[in-house]
Amino acid sequence: MASPASSSSLMWFRKGLRIHDNPALEHASRACDFLYPVFVIDPHYMEPDPTAFSPGSSRAGVKRIRFLLESLADLDSSLKKLGSRLLVLKGSPGEVLIRCLEEWNINKLCFEHDTDPYYQALDNKVKNFASAAGMEIFSPVSHTLFDPADIVARNGGKPPLSYQSFLKLAGKPSWEASPLSTMLSSVPPVGAVGRCEVYEVPTLIELGYNEAEQDEVAPFRGGETVALTRMKEALSNKAWIADFDKPKGNPSAFNKPATTVLSPYLKFGCLSSRYFYQCLQDTYKDVKKHTSPPVSLLGQLLWRDFFYTAAFGTPNFNKMRGNRICKQIPWSDDEQLLAAWREARTGYPWIDAIMVQLRKWGWMHHLARHCVACFLTRGDLFVHWEKGRDVFERLLIDSDWAINNGNWLWLSCSSFFYQYNRIYSPVSFGKKYDPNGNYIRHFLPVLKDMPKEFIYEPWKAPLNIQTKAKCIIGRDYPNPVVSHDSASKECKRKLAEAYAANQRLNGVVSDEDMKNLRRKLEEDQEEVLRTTKPRRKHSG
Repeated sequence: MASPASSSSLMWFRKGLRIHDNPALEHASRACDFLYPVFVIDPHYMEPDPTAFSPGSSRAGVKRIRFLLESLADLDSSLKKLGSRLLVLKGSPGEVLIRCLEEWNINKLCFEHDTDPYYQALDNKVKNFASAAGMEIFSPVSHTLFDPADIVARNGGKPPLSYQSFLKLAGKPSWEASPLSTMLSSVPPVGAVGRCEVYEVPTLIELGYNEAEQDEVAPFRGGETVALTRMKEALSNKAWIADFDKPKGNPSAFNKPATTVLSPYLKFGCLSSRYFYQCLQDTYKDVKKHTSPPVSLLGQLLWRDFFYTAAFGTPNFNKMRGNRICKQIPWSDDEQLLAAWREARTGYPWIDAIMVQLRKWGWMHHLARHCVACFLTRGDLFVHWEKGRDVFERLLIDSDWAINNGNWLWLSCSSFFYQYNRIYSPVSFGKKYDPNGNYIRHFLPVLKDMPKEFIYEPWKAPLNIQTKAKCIIGRDYPNPVVSHDSASKECKRKLAEAYAANQRLNGVVSDEDMKNLRRKLEEDQEEVLRTTKPRRKHSG
């Protein structure tokens, strides 16, 4: 244990897995004899769960766990170059941390502020203990460009619910003009660890995962080193940065994705969003003209902050019930349709290929995400957005609580966006970008020999063509689970009814109201089916 005369800091890493622009780490390193850089392996997030629908823990798929472990190994290597190391501990983070604060005689506790509800509760527990023990606590906002609490306060206690009103309230970040600290030349050494059990960064195998569960390694490695290299490569193409227009990206580009793929690095804080913001601004100075928010790359960073602010200021942001900004809609709980979507068995190759990419890579282009989310909810299957959100939350390497929930609220037309008549076609949308179907052929090899005329609608191929392509529809690849034309009409009708009910009840929809609305929608559907049945012709 450190002697009472020496001073010790504990730097608690959760996200913010980087050395550059890390104000908590910088503060922890100042004026102390010993620095304990700590990461706690939370079994809740990391231990294998054999009952889950894909390899991983109860909360995260194995791809994201691997990305996190790679990021931790990279952080450990960077700390070793500074004369330190990452101390990995295991157990419930609150309890483990409190034990270390006592054992190591800590004077100063530092960690990056986190707005996720899980961390808010955990942080309060640890902060209460530390302040009662007379420790200094430093928890700066550095995961986002702005402090969501500031913006909510500026807006009278409520979050802004449109991007434009968010931009107006947010203005320029307070730190924009000051240089960010991107280097640390050294940090104090690690003190004695006493009775606390300290580990090296584990491998997936050491956590209990087997090699067979890692079918295809995602092409993105975790860590600050990769993040900074990836950012510099993107920024070196100044013309591409200047012309970046988010809605015009190609969702079918997979060998070289049509975007930066910096989202997982921002999610884990391997890349500082503030540093990326400043580097983007420097790049813009070197070009004659460039795109602007909401479609520019800078606009994407601001979208991230918009969702963080909306999530922070909205109780029950991740649910439909009890969420005051969410339309109450009697979604279906059809487990079979959900499973067909999740397991890439919808019979729509464009949708299924995206879901295969999600499972294999843990990432897909944002427009691809839009297509499959729309298909599951308001476009075709009318399945609850929370069910789709859970699948993304598990499988995405960049799954971020605020952004994932915000996007599902948006794409299901439950909040933020209400033009439910605008639906992504599961056939023509992908065809527009990739008429030959190369993306489908790559992720759904069963269809690789299907002629391009039928690659998006293989059920329309004559039997001799299916035979030649070695893919019989209904046997080797499923028939569509729904007819898009009739299913999308039905979804629009249900949403029109639900919107009308929400308006009539002024957004206060009780369980009884919901039951009545569900009953009405079912009766209306039966009526539609009855009146559209083909009539038998009478002879005579």
